[in-house]
Amino acid sequence: MTTSIPGAAQVELAIGGMTCASCAARIEKKLNRMDGVEATVNYATEKAKVTFDADADISVADLIATVEATGYTAEEPAPPKTGSGGEGGPTDEESADEELRPLRQRLITAVALAVPVVAMAMVPALQIEYWQWLSLTLAAPVVVYAAWPFHKAAWTNARHGTATMDTLISVGTIAAFLWSLWALFFGTAGTPGMTHPFEFTIARTDGAGNIYLEAAAGVTAFILAGRYFEARSKRKAGAALKALMQLGAKEVTVLRGGREETVPTAELQVGDRFLVRPGEKIATDGTVVEGSSAVDASMLTGESVPVEVSVGDSVTGATLNAGGRLVVEATRVGADTQLARMAKLVEDAQNGKAAAQRLADRISAVFVPIVIALALGTLGFWLGTGSGLTAAFTAAVAVLIIACPCALGLATPTALMVGTGRGAQLGILIKGPEVLETTRKVDTIVLDKTGTVTTGRMTLIKVHTAAGVDETDVLRLAGALEHSSEHPIAQAVATGAAARVGTLPTPEDFANVPGLGVQGVVEGHAVLVGREKLLDDWAMALPEELKSAKDTAEKAGRTAIAVAWDGEARAVLEVADAVKETSPEAVRRLRALGLTPILLTGDNKAVAEAVAAEVGIDEVIAEVMPQDKVDVVKRLQAEGRSVAMVGDGVNDAAALAQADLGLAMGTGTDAAIEAGDLTLVRGDLRAASDAIRLSRRTLGTIRSNLFWAFAYNVAALPLAAAGLLNPMIAGAAMAFSSVFVVGNSLRLRGFQAADH
Repeated sequence: MTTSIPGAAQVELAIGGMTCASCAARIEKKLNRMDGVEATVNYATEKAKVTFDADADISVADLIATVEATGYTAEEPAPPKTGSGGEGGPTDEESADEELRPLRQRLITAVALAVPVVAMAMVPALQIEYWQWLSLTLAAPVVVYAAWPFHKAAWTNARHGTATMDTLISVGTIAAFLWSLWALFFGTAGTPGMTHPFEFTIARTDGAGNIYLEAAAGVTAFILAGRYFEARSKRKAGAALKALMQLGAKEVTVLRGGREETVPTAELQVGDRFLVRPGEKIATDGTVVEGSSAVDASMLTGESVPVEVSVGDSVTGATLNAGGRLVVEATRVGADTQLARMAKLVEDAQNGKAAAQRLADRISAVFVPIVIALALGTLGFWLGTGSGLTAAFTAAVAVLIIACPCALGLATPTALMVGTGRGAQLGILIKGPEVLETTRKVDTIVLDKTGTVTTGRMTLIKVHTAAGVDETDVLRLAGALEHSSEHPIAQAVATGAAARVGTLPTPEDFANVPGLGVQGVVEGHAVLVGREKLLDDWAMALPEELKSAKDTAEKAGRTAIAVAWDGEARAVLEVADAVKETSPEAVRRLRALGLTPILLTGDNKAVAEAVAAEVGIDEVIAEVMPQDKVDVVKRLQAEGRSVAMVGDGVNDAAALAQADLGLAMGTGTDAAIEAGDLTLVRGDLRAASDAIRLSRRTLGTIRSNLFWAFAYNVAALPLAAAGLLNPMIAGAAMAFSSVFVVGNSLRLRGFQAADH
């Protein structure tokens, strides 16, 4: 994946071993210190994008060595596969599962062994004669094996003079475990029949009879559960690219030596001619050399009206042939196609989007040094007062143990689990905790038009009839003829007509007039349906009132279709991508949340302004190419705005990834859904306001959880420093703070959508 550019080279490295956003910042800082190197490291995608001076004596191996010297792993990622996982190769799901397996194994081990340890410590009835030794046997694998990632990260942090939540977990669990070992082997805790009575007396002890194995095992299990849940969410980061690569046609019918031959799309060469039948995807970018058709490019361009193509016109890979048979000559293949370029845009946007550092890590960076300083201060104080080495160490270790963050590990995952669970019930899918940080700051919401504000499909909007003509007759005759056509606009007329008049008659004769419309005989009438030019060819002029209706419709960006029969122009039909009924209300709700709505579309200005006026949006940016949507979002961000983006098409995927908050319509393409941070399953824009409200509420719950988790620890620290902390108080503080955090998170189940 290394690509040479004049004077410089660019490489993308897959980074391993990062546990938080501060790890990414650390690697980035180290790489940027190298001469002639510019690097950005993304924690969410676990990739480093590095540009380095090709003329300087720097190699990819040097870059990898620098990352490894920082305490992490780096390698060039394997080239992306197209299609499925390949014969015998692992699928994306299997690869993701392979990466999660070690974490899952540690979690299962920790939960299975920690539950009996915690139960024995908290319930005196379970404290059999040698319970403390059984606890040690069960807790040791949890502290050594299951908690190993925390110890490893803490060591890396220590080498770089920083502290994160991993440091807090590692120090707390090791302190609790080592003290318990000392008490069991050298103190009185190992005596057969020793129990921890269920009492909350505050009295100074020498600690020789106290063990804290349940704290070490319980914290590890709780926090591993949280990390596993977050890791599963984070695995989705690269799925947008996979979804994009899956969009293209997998096979193509190539014309070689006068024969039709089906080959994998990857084997197409520039200059090959291939066949595209009605309803098939166009395999790659090319030029039409035979035939004419309507191509539905809305997925890529946002244009709601299908594009008429004929010999000499360019077509784009992955768009849908909605009409006749085409023969296309390939002009771009592989990485040069528009689809591949859009995949690159999405990847660049994701790499440039910094994941918010965990709030818990930011707090830990301050809290850990304070706790360690307090523990050392406690040790020094008791030694200075002549209380003896055992009492001094008891108090110092108690400080470290009470600071062990059980509730802290639950604060984010429990709120996230309840919040995402409630969101799923309301048709809102939240990808991960990093998403929530941005919802609080968002002040501008960019709305895609086609499929987001509008239905995304052509709909019969109005029927204008000439004097004395019955609307039912127009719909019956025009609908019958259009029903025989495959053109998307014709299908819109047929569907609308059938909905209003019921069963449509069958034409006795039907012919397609390429680029103009259709003609035929229905119920004995010679009927024409199509462009005004089709009627002109038959010397039929539109009456003045129909001409005016046609002009007005076209100024509003709608498609006007003329209908004539028996030698006279009888009606004009208006077809357009209709605004969803719920969109005006959705825009009002977004404004109520303090957001400024902007309509962004690849469609023409007239259509965009008509839709914006209908839903109540003041600012419109129209006729924007897919790659330019990203630039619009970047420009708004450069103005100091925090931007949310709502979209549903492939053309929106890169902009969704670039936006501070991407909301994808669940009725849209996989690429858009995977590139977004939130998915609105219902395809109802009102869900966007509910999603932002729920995200803000969930974030608020996480913040209050973290506050109370720390508050309980801080409140108990003076008791620990005074040497007054017994195991029951330590265990109770840990349990009570955890119960409080879970209870606070469960309040999110009461969240209601605005229309309930």
